[in-house]
Amino acid sequence: MMQPVTAVKGIGAERALELATLQIETVQDLLEYFPYRYEDYRVRDVSEVEDGEKITITGTVYGEPVVRFYGAKKSRITVKVVVDNVVVTAIWFNRGFLKSQLRAGREIMLSGKFERARLQIMVSEQHFLDTERAGVQEGTIQPVYSTTGGIQVKQIRRFITSALAQFEGAIDEILPDDLIRKYKLASRSDAIRNIHFPESVQAGKQGRRRLAFEELLLFQLRLQAYHAVNRQSRDGVAQHIPLEKVREFIHGLSFPLTNAQKRVVKEILDDMQASYSMNRLLQGDVGSGKTVVAAIALLATVEAGYQGALMVPTEILAEQHYETLSELLTPHGIEVALLSGSATVRKRRDILSGLQSGLIQIVIGTHALIQEDVYFARLGLVITDEQHRFGVEQRRILREKGLNPDVLFMTATPIPRTLAITAFGDMDVSTIDELPAGRKPIETYWVRHDMLDRILAFVRKELDRGRQAYAISPLIEESEKLDLQNAIDVHAQLSQHFAGTYRVGLMHGRLVPREKEEVMQQFSRNEVQVLVSTTVVEVGVNVPNASVMVIYDAERFGLAQLHQLRGRVGRGAEQSYCILIADPKSETGKERMRIMTETNDGFEVAQRDLELRGPGDFFGTKQSGLPEFKVADVVQDYRMLEVARQEAADMVRGEAFWSSPQYRALRAYLKQDEYFLTKIKD
Repeated sequence: MMQPVTAVKGIGAERALELATLQIETVQDLLEYFPYRYEDYRVRDVSEVEDGEKITITGTVYGEPVVRFYGAKKSRITVKVVVDNVVVTAIWFNRGFLKSQLRAGREIMLSGKFERARLQIMVSEQHFLDTERAGVQEGTIQPVYSTTGGIQVKQIRRFITSALAQFEGAIDEILPDDLIRKYKLASRSDAIRNIHFPESVQAGKQGRRRLAFEELLLFQLRLQAYHAVNRQSRDGVAQHIPLEKVREFIHGLSFPLTNAQKRVVKEILDDMQASYSMNRLLQGDVGSGKTVVAAIALLATVEAGYQGALMVPTEILAEQHYETLSELLTPHGIEVALLSGSATVRKRRDILSGLQSGLIQIVIGTHALIQEDVYFARLGLVITDEQHRFGVEQRRILREKGLNPDVLFMTATPIPRTLAITAFGDMDVSTIDELPAGRKPIETYWVRHDMLDRILAFVRKELDRGRQAYAISPLIEESEKLDLQNAIDVHAQLSQHFAGTYRVGLMHGRLVPREKEEVMQQFSRNEVQVLVSTTVVEVGVNVPNASVMVIYDAERFGLAQLHQLRGRVGRGAEQSYCILIADPKSETGKERMRIMTETNDGFEVAQRDLELRGPGDFFGTKQSGLPEFKVADVVQDYRMLEVARQEAADMVRGEAFWSSPQYRALRAYLKQDEYFLTKIKD
């Protein structure tokens, strides 16, 4: 199966080069190049067809075709076709060249969308059966593949037909017999044949079901095996935490912990005291109190005699965390440092020296913290905030700094369970699903642009009460391509509107860190009452006095981003408001606005976002944390994903998996990963 694709009859060196552009280089690649849809050539009776359904019919051309031209190069050709004594009108667009071929009396097969009321078919494909019968397998379901360059779909069909004839017997089974019987799965070879050339719709579904389950199981198996081996290896730091010191710290806080915070603190401290390396995700909605949980974990590691590091995605967030953690931890004699990219050479040298000597116990910074020149005397805990883009490989690199510290990943982006167990299946997950007492739900309103005067009057009313406001724009400067409000224009408009009464600040991604910090400090001190910004305030900015969030052109933002922006207000005791200014043209845009006004629950927003956008766009198109499955879809196949995860977890926990011959193929799959080469004896 790993032979070069030229081993397939009919594929020479030239064709092999073309196939390589589709990442098809071996026989296995070819057989696992699955179709993305099918053409149904099963001939249907028009009396049984639903309106709008795609069908294939055969009939006889009747009468002369009529061609009408409109526009520069556009045309419409119609002809009557007799199908089972019913006259159907066949319609093609921009296919004027067919006129000479549509001769009365010719037998023709048509595929396309059928309009029942008008008895007409919008033709997408046609075959003249007197000359093209060999070009279509009448009565079958034919696969359609993604193609590029000189390769055509019918050639890929031919190559795969040839490959199956030669190599079907060499397709090895990878799943154990008991799993195949338990879930009534097709064999691997039958599934591959049926997904390419199904004899029926049901056979195609069974082929897809088997291959989707296999794909999800293999992915989950890798995650669960990594999790199990990590725990079994006992190579972590078993931190001896003086719990009375931790309790003393918690009792000294100016607010009580929620029950959810207490629960996750216990889960984290239990992991830190165990002899395996902690590998935990802490997720909680905006404002749920993850930072204080991080402070407790950092205090615990220092009290146990270790150092802690907090890694965040932006310098603004690093500076905010530094201020918060210094305020919480410095009174307890803990030395906290900020390692930022804007630090002077001397400052950086002093911090690196302090970390290496152990004088600095907690360091906060961006991903520069894991650069090669950063050494710790005794690193016990690494916390990363909002780094949900870290995939399994990056997480492993972080751990394999040679110190095996406990690792806690935090995110304020609520992740639907289906994605959490896909992207973070190798981790334990803690969830803060409760907001601190006294937090009022943010009131969210969707308004049109023509209500701007009323919105600004409302903002002024809040400012008169001593509150502050954000105004968010999707662009920095005016764009000729997009007719959207931009931050610079909004800043000019609002500065004029509030002139003489309130100050308006401007922040965006093109400002240097020092300028951003200056604007944020002014807003934090209430020297600036309205902050116009792009989405650089999306994560981590904390100004409890801000009570209004106005988002211009809100339809330009994703649901998760809108929810994050909304979370910048509602951080104090006062009632807060989020106003979405949007004139969405698409149904998806309108649905986003409706969802935002219906719920404040970040997990519900995330689930609806996943359903609207799909998994590929939830984290962004190039996320290393999410695999690109060939067959499976984590939204549609979420129940299958749950089953695959449970089966994988059960397998790696049992002795049989690591020694029994029936699991040899799965162990061989794991050993393709270098990490497992030395861990699995076979």
